[in-house]
Amino acid sequence: MSSTTHSYRPTDLPDASEMRFGIVVAEWNQHITGALLEGALRILRQAGAGEHAVTVMHVPGSFELIYGAAELARHGLVDAIITIGCVIRGDTPHFDYICQGVTQEIARQNTEGKIPVIFGLLTTNTEQQALDRAGGTLGNKGEEFAATAIKMVNYAWQLQK
Repeated sequence: MSSTTHSYRPTDLPDASEMRFGIVVAEWNQHITGALLEGALRILRQAGAGEHAVTVMHVPGSFELIYGAAELARHGLVDAIITIGCVIRGDTPHFDYICQGVTQEIARQNTEGKIPVIFGLLTTNTEQQALDRAGGTLGNKGEEFAATAIKMVNYAWQLQK
């Protein structure tokens, strides 16, 4: 295993059997976001999260992750939200605006909200870089997003004790 990839084992993570997760997935670049979703679901299941404990919602693009996460949090059905999107740099500043907007808003939701919102937005220069991070040579970042969500729910629960 290279130093840039990580393979999670259920024993590495807190028990997720009592946790509820929401995953908001962008449809844009679906061949990448779908692979990231598969990685996230795999880790959640391995850590004990049942099918009933994971709600997957789809939004058109990465910018819509903002609304999707905010609404899911507002409804109070989950203990953490994982956002999954992919923006690949193009020839216009659109990439910068989308990345900045999503980053700033997910950060705000984390500081002002009641549950963790995991930043799962791949921001790459090329499609190959995204593929490498969606199950390719650099592993599947979706697994990392899910592991982070589990750890953050556990963190929040420990503070409530």
